Amino acid sequence: MSTRHSYAQAAALLGVEESWLRRHIKQLPHTKLGRVVYFTGADLERIDQLFHHEPATGPLANATAPATAPAPHPMSHLRPLPSRRSAALTG
Repeated sequence: MSTRHSYAQAAALLGVEESWLRRHIKQLPHTKLGRVVYFTGADLERIDQLFHHEPATGPLANATAPATAPAPHPMSHLRPLPSRRSAALTG
């Protein structure tokens, strides 16, 4: 079984206030048993990834803007069928 962290332990590991975790609990991965809320190591990793930002500009930006337009959706060529009602009226 993985290690379970309380609000206080999780806040310390993430470097945030415990009140921030409590305010944002509905948007954060966690486990709840009855009224007891705890965070696993995987939950803390996902929280860290959710709020991770890479610089978009400047010397540390490693991603450049795409030179070409994105590829069209693989199903973009599909079109809806005519309605059955209009087919029944003409036939």
